[in-house]
Amino acid sequence: MSASYYLMNHLVDHQTGKTAFTMPTVYVGLSTTTPTQGLPPTTITEPSGGSYARVATSGATWNSAAAGTTSNAAAITFPTATADWSAAANMTYGVLYDAVTAGNVLGWGVLTVAKNVLNGDTASIAIGGLTVTIS
Repeated sequence: MSASYYLMNHLVDHQTGKTAFTMPTVYVGLSTTTPTQGLPPTTITEPSGGSYARVATSGATWNSAAAGTTSNAAAITFPTATADWSAAANMTYGVLYDAVTAGNVLGWGVLTVAKNVLNGDTASIAIGGLTVTIS
């Protein structure tokens, strides 16, 4: 997973004592395109409509980090699609945000299984399907 400049800047400021950084609720979203680093990151194509919504996570959703890496300890399940979420494109990236809508991108990573979410499907990231690494 790539950390966004937004997250890296806050972590560096926190680490050097410049400012405190309280981690927000982390929301997981999906993208059909590869995010590109920037302020904010660009080329994120998140579904819209069809009951798509980011999923809130908690500490219990994630394994404890080891060697700078963690992954989801619980499945991350999205609402059932009431319409196709993309026009023949697979959801290929998981994206971490600090808000349920809009907000800041914290990072992103390739999903272990890419999937086109169609009407009636329930997208889910299996346990261990989204890995978070800061290096």
